[in-house]
Amino acid sequence: MLNDLYQALILDHSKNPRNFGKVDATHKIDANNPLCGDHLTLYLDVEDNIVRNISFEGDGCAISKASASIMTEVLKDKNIDDILSIVENVNLMFQGKEYQKSDLLKKITALQGVSKYPSRIKCASLSWHAAKAAVEGAGETTTE
Repeated sequence: MLNDLYQALILDHSKNPRNFGKVDATHKIDANNPLCGDHLTLYLDVEDNIVRNISFEGDGCAISKASASIMTEVLKDKNIDDILSIVENVNLMFQGKEYQKSDLLKKITALQGVSKYPSRIKCASLSWHAAKAAVEGAGETTTE
């Protein structure tokens, strides 16, 4: 039953992505997954080391889109240090490794099952890698 709830959450975020579209941003990064064709552009408006606004545009599979949608909800209004910690823990979770559980990660646990499907990990983690690259100022394109 819990698995059905997670699948429903993923479908909802995929069909009705939150924070979808372009916003005024101080940071922008394009991300691509050449293996399956997922691509997105991530926009972050950072002020005083805090992500005040975040959104994305792009196309991809349900997991990729849902992950990006959930990510925007989780990272909004967080400071850069917290974002880097969250991204690190989310990526550990996607890989099926031990990670630091927190209230901030409760929403993303719907995607925890991707660790069982190595080919889907890159779909789920694309937006998270993009967020990390954007806040670290790693350029305007990242490929995962």
